[in-house]
Amino acid sequence: MTPAFFLLIFLSMADVSLNAPAKAEDQTDGSMFNPEVIPGPSAPMITGISIVHGDIAVLNDSLKNADPCTAKGCKWPKSGKYVYVPYIISSAYSQEQRNIILGGMESFHLSTCIRFVPWNSDDCSYIYFESKDGCWSFVGRQDNGQYLSLQKNGCLYHGTVQHEILHALGFHHEQCRSDRDKYVCINKKNIEPGQEGNFKKEQTNNLGTPYDFYSIMHYGKYDFSINGQPTIFARADPYFDWGHAKHMSSNDINRINKLYECLALNGSAS
Repeated sequence: MTPAFFLLIFLSMADVSLNAPAKAEDQTDGSMFNPEVIPGPSAPMITGISIVHGDIAVLNDSLKNADPCTAKGCKWPKSGKYVYVPYIISSAYSQEQRNIILGGMESFHLSTCIRFVPWNSDDCSYIYFESKDGCWSFVGRQDNGQYLSLQKNGCLYHGTVQHEILHALGFHHEQCRSDRDKYVCINKKNIEPGQEGNFKKEQTNNLGTPYDFYSIMHYGKYDFSINGQPTIFARADPYFDWGHAKHMSSNDINRINKLYECLALNGSAS
């Protein structure tokens, strides 16, 4: 997957549906979107990408996920009350496809202190939404820009956008968390050969939150099955089914607010 140079990015007037504070705290009436044509930055020099855990990008020279990476500097920086995450959406997406991505970002504005803002020339770190091969993201902020792939055919769903953004914010899959063995059992004999690594347990920061079968970050019960039998089952109830989440759970939102120290106000992030 050799990254191409970024083309000019067009930020359309339709983007104003995502209302967020401007980066300066005193600019309360500014739109986060600029309808003018903005030249994108040079493409980050990313080569040798491998995909692990189904949809997590890692560089071949490290071939491991941060454990946890948020303890080593991959959190997005906070400025005042908000965490500003610069973004670019590839011009290869149609406006309808852009709107799905924008809607996914907007959902974070409604319940957390995460604020997605259009990239400008002062931003060294940013997310570039691109239709590459499959749905995947790096875990946490990467230096000098990073891809988040949402392939046009198969990845443009609200829950998928949230899932990949959560990876970019520093979160791993639920069934890979460090305490997962208390709650689930992995049926190794049912896993498709070569896919065993997708079920590797990680040293995660669970932020004092409970294991959540309804998390948007949880694999499905039959994912990567070679024979149609479950690859994961709940220890408390082997017949319990899950993995059909369409949006973030309350635990997903709570974890964001804990990790990024969002100040809760009337039940929502301030």
